[in-house]
Amino acid sequence: MLNIVLFGPPGAGKGTQSEKLIDKYKLAHISTGDLFRKNLKEGTKMGVLAQKYMDEGNLVPDEVVIGMVDDKIKETSKSNGYIFDGFPRTVEQAKALDELMNKNETPISTMISLEVPEEELTKRLLERGKTSGRPDDQNLDKIKTRIQVYQDETLPVASYYQQQEKHNKVLGVGKIDEIFENICEQVDKYL
Repeated sequence: MLNIVLFGPPGAGKGTQSEKLIDKYKLAHISTGDLFRKNLKEGTKMGVLAQKYMDEGNLVPDEVVIGMVDDKIKETSKSNGYIFDGFPRTVEQAKALDELMNKNETPISTMISLEVPEEELTKRLLERGKTSGRPDDQNLDKIKTRIQVYQDETLPVASYYQQQEKHNKVLGVGKIDEIFENICEQVDKYL
């Protein structure tokens, strides 16, 4: 199986590229945002548990998030692999994901990190904000905060996968199809 962690700051193009990767490699898409919405809407056991933490103003613990990911993996076990989009966000989540994937005998193959300069990210997010309706894409201060949080809290995940020799950088600037070809060059090494 091919299991990809697609990584990068807000505005790097993860959503655009993950759609293309899913189509080309026939992967199941695992986005924690989508999983949260689905579990909350359906009132699943994990959704109810997540809602309890959120209602109290707390972050949902990693074990609940991993439980949702595990359920999704079981639902889509016939796929060619998985693309993790926006997850893991911390080294602890990366370790928990590795544990889960190893338990299912399908380890993470590679992490593809989309590298985009901060000025370009800001420009993209402000542009996206014109059509996305997301307030955090329309406010320069919020964008700067999101990028800073990524650098402080999420970027260490890249080092975690680098230690496993699974981290691959791809320049996320240029034409969408050219970026995709560069990603595929890295991914194909793991097939």
